[in-house]
Amino acid sequence: MNFSIFKSKRVFLTGHTGFKGSWLAMWLHRLGANVYGYSLPPPPTEPSNYVLSRIRETLAGETSGDIRDRMRLHEALAAAAPDVVFHLAAQPLVRDSYADPYGTFETNVMGTASLLDAVRGAGRPCAVVCITTDKCYENREQVWGYRECDPMGGYDPYSASKGAAEILIASYRRSFFHPDRLAEHGVQLASARAGNVIGGGDWARDRIVTDMVAALTQGRPVPVRNPHAIRPWQHVLEPLSGYLTLAAAMLEKPGVKWASGWNFGPVSGTELPVGALAEAFVKAWGQGEWVDQSAPDQPHEASILRLSIEKAGWELGWHPRWSCDEMVKRTAHWYRSVLCEGADARAACVADIEAYGDCLG
Repeated sequence: MNFSIFKSKRVFLTGHTGFKGSWLAMWLHRLGANVYGYSLPPPPTEPSNYVLSRIRETLAGETSGDIRDRMRLHEALAAAAPDVVFHLAAQPLVRDSYADPYGTFETNVMGTASLLDAVRGAGRPCAVVCITTDKCYENREQVWGYRECDPMGGYDPYSASKGAAEILIASYRRSFFHPDRLAEHGVQLASARAGNVIGGGDWARDRIVTDMVAALTQGRPVPVRNPHAIRPWQHVLEPLSGYLTLAAAMLEKPGVKWASGWNFGPVSGTELPVGALAEAFVKAWGQGEWVDQSAPDQPHEASILRLSIEKAGWELGWHPRWSCDEMVKRTAHWYRSVLCEGADARAACVADIEAYGDCLG
């Protein structure tokens, strides 16, 4: 993986104040990239990895703005003159999508259209990686992993908005950034679909690790809504390494084959039920317990979800590095060290990035 290719590259990163975005900004900074962030400010009433890890200090520039604000986004992207674009800005929560379906579709679909229109307006060659989700696939509750060629869909508004975003991305790729005409426009447009990520610095509502950390630090049992639901869990650095690998391939050897959809998830067969993840996390924390709080009237969420990652393995040489045990231990250690022992959040992130980098060889 030639991550050294990011040195001195100009990177436009949307959603850099979020969980995954803050980690990616740090990693890119360590690779020597000049990162220009575009995002809403982090919620002032919640802990934020962006604040705790002092992400602003790692940026070459940033713009505070809504992804739906077309003019502001166009100006910010044009000023950044990026070699690479990572689009992570989104409404990322299933439950929030039930409370605000219109806002979810507007942000995740039209926000993506705003970003791609800004790329089109900039008129410069660049590699673009739009991040969606594993939930973009039409979920048939099948036991085998979804492949990149499977149909898009979605039951809840969040999942449907991401499926719709994938269709929109494909439309822009065919209409304006066709891979067969790469020499004319110079834009390689790909989408990345990752599994359920965990790691230090996530405080979003209604996420299992957020709920576990809040309960364990307060001495309460951990509430688990869907203990039997199976998810493709992975440490946050796993999909980020996939996004970086894909973008690096685009930069190093521009070509038709990169401009498509890509799955980045755990090794088949290592997916865990939510209850098993909670049990492992409590054990890694060193104390506590979890309780089943599933209810028949709670909003629908898929009961089983797996991803096929064969394409990324064959074409990009990418594969996960950390086992489920390592993923859980590192996440629990991050929160315990930062919240209970006063460790520096950025130093904790950097330690994980360096440890993961050692696994890449």
